[in-house]
Amino acid sequence: MSAVTGSLPTPVSGRPGRRYWSVAAFLIALPTLASLVIIVLSLLHPDSEILGHLFRYVLPRVTANTIILVAGVSILAGVIGIGLGWLTAMYDFPGRRIFSWALLLPMAMPGYVMAFVAIGLLEYSGPVQTLVREWTGAEPWFPPIRSTGGIIVVMSLALYPYVYLLSRNAFLTQGRQALEVGQSLGLNRRQGFFRVALPMARPWIAGGLMLVVMETLADFGTVSVFNYDTFTTAIYSSWFGLYSVSSALQLAFFLLVLVFVAVVLEHRLRGRAAYTAGLAPGTAAIPLAGIARWIAFLAAFTVLFAGFLLPCLQLLVWIAATASFDQRYLAIALRTVLLSASAAVLIGVVAVILVYSLRNAGNAARFAGRIATLGYALPGTVLAVGIYTQLAGANHFLNEIIATLTGVSPRLFLQGTVLAMLLAYLIRFLAVAFQSVDAAMQRITRRIDESARSLGVGGWQLLRQVHVPLLRGGLLTALILVFVDVMKEMPITLMTRPFGWDTLAVRVYEMTAEGMWQQAALPALSIVLAGVVPVILIVRASAHAPATR
Repeated sequence: MSAVTGSLPTPVSGRPGRRYWSVAAFLIALPTLASLVIIVLSLLHPDSEILGHLFRYVLPRVTANTIILVAGVSILAGVIGIGLGWLTAMYDFPGRRIFSWALLLPMAMPGYVMAFVAIGLLEYSGPVQTLVREWTGAEPWFPPIRSTGGIIVVMSLALYPYVYLLSRNAFLTQGRQALEVGQSLGLNRRQGFFRVALPMARPWIAGGLMLVVMETLADFGTVSVFNYDTFTTAIYSSWFGLYSVSSALQLAFFLLVLVFVAVVLEHRLRGRAAYTAGLAPGTAAIPLAGIARWIAFLAAFTVLFAGFLLPCLQLLVWIAATASFDQRYLAIALRTVLLSASAAVLIGVVAVILVYSLRNAGNAARFAGRIATLGYALPGTVLAVGIYTQLAGANHFLNEIIATLTGVSPRLFLQGTVLAMLLAYLIRFLAVAFQSVDAAMQRITRRIDESARSLGVGGWQLLRQVHVPLLRGGLLTALILVFVDVMKEMPITLMTRPFGWDTLAVRVYEMTAEGMWQQAALPALSIVLAGVVPVILIVRASAHAPATR
């Protein structure tokens, strides 16, 4: 999201070929813009019968469910993230140094993996309730895991690291002096937290909560495992159940409205507040004594255990218990790696072109850059419908042209190819690559460009010989992040893949839909292990980057 809301690079005026770079920026932004326009224009040609059905039976339910889910996950993830961020930033207790980075590990656990592990463990026939019945000989009451509360807890454990990372950075920047300022005003530590530290960290917390809201609105896998109807599942059902692309487009429009409302609310929550590192960071943490230090340890360990360690252990148990090795796994894993690598290379190259275009083009290209990086805020189901509709239109146009010129109908079907998948991935994850490449590009000053031009190096030669080597670190980070994001991505792959093109995420979806937890464990653990890599990158970056806003 930072690539969407953050600042784009200031263009350099007077460069030759500015017009071509502007055209490149607009071409990159075109698929995203076209998807948004198609979704909005779908309201002009409604299917009255299906739309009436949606308004009567679908929209009220999915709207209420989506709002309840977003509110519940935001509150619980916020409480966990802010609480642990404050605890690990300000207090010293056993294991603090390990917890400070280990509490980010649930970011590697996709929500849909945590969902089916939680259900497999805690449902009536699961090992937990079975073991309790064997020990007690009775039927004890357990809160139902397949419930609104259950899905809120699971998604909060998967998403709290967004709030934890940003709020902890804010509290570390404030340092111990935030509490000392409060004490000078006659406040105790609890009052100092709520009246001094928390208001100062509000912009950071708002940013973290915004990411949680966006991820919750975009989620498809977790709600599918729980059979909890939201807009994403309704869009999928309209497309593959009612076979109505128009109703899927109209539901996508209502989901876009919710995304827009969330962005507006986040800006209002942030207000005009801006965090300034006016207090000296790096002061020593406050040591906890007695039982308080063990309560702090237990709180941090419980969240880490429930959000990462326990799911990984259960996946290992299921893998060990699987009697026969699934021979399809190797083919699916290889296809997933090739698809993720192809998408990463494509998106990395486009990100470099976009960053370079905005560096050399005018203000009009900056608008195109903002449109191009907007895709990360759009749910995968929305993008899948938008891309499918675009390619279906292009497919019809090309068929007509070829038939007119040759007299033979080619029967092209572009929307059911790998091209559709890669195009949707490009829109969805370009912002991720753009952020990393743009951060690296900011270190390349104008003096470097001027020195290269004084030696006769310019144009594409400047990009190839000077910029690309200097961008290598940021580009490598972008490739890794996109590679893992594509591996974990479910709705776009599920809705745009060619027939038989299963990936690890699709395999997890198919197995969990049938309640086959053990068969889903191996692909799920593979996705989790791949997800640990960007977490390590985030930990390293947060350890060296200054906590400023």
